[in-house]
Amino acid sequence: MQNPKICSSPPERILIVSGSEKSSDSISALIEPFRFEKITTAKNSSEARRIMSTFDFDIILINTPLSDEFGHELAIDITQKANSAGVIMIVKNELVDELSEKLNKYGVFLLGKPISRQMFSQTIYLTIAMLAKMYIVKNETEMLRTKIDEIKIIDRAKLILMQYIKMSEKQAHRYIEKQAMDLRLTKREAAENILKTYEQ
Repeated sequence: MQNPKICSSPPERILIVSGSEKSSDSISALIEPFRFEKITTAKNSSEARRIMSTFDFDIILINTPLSDEFGHELAIDITQKANSAGVIMIVKNELVDELSEKLNKYGVFLLGKPISRQMFSQTIYLTIAMLAKMYIVKNETEMLRTKIDEIKIIDRAKLILMQYIKMSEKQAHRYIEKQAMDLRLTKREAAENILKTYEQ
């Protein structure tokens, strides 16, 4: 399976899960103005799960009820599997309030039917905005993780220099900086070279 991704606007791939081909066509027509790169359809939750085991999607739209389950089980399943897709579930208007209580905590968007074009567009835009924010947070988290890893590697290299060459912490820091400058490396790369030399 591909690594889950978060796509900035506009999203690329959408999966429509609907038991009715006519409904799938109608939803596809509503989606068409958003110019998704790829629209994929599934007839039930089992087929949707099989497809999602191979491909990642930015938005998954579930038109309830499905033939093999209602659909909220699939929606919850998607959100709990570290998948970064936005999930929209289409339900009868009279079920929106009841299902909102169950699904709000999972970040699932609910859309009542019959569907109005305006409400559909607003829901898609909200989902895209959410994905964009998640994309930013994910990037910031990865940058922070990378920085923390770099600090750990440099600190390990400093300890090695202090242990084997009896440098002070300040001298070890300057040594790594000089190695990086002289060899045109990043400080992390210079530190990694030191670790390779002394930790063999």
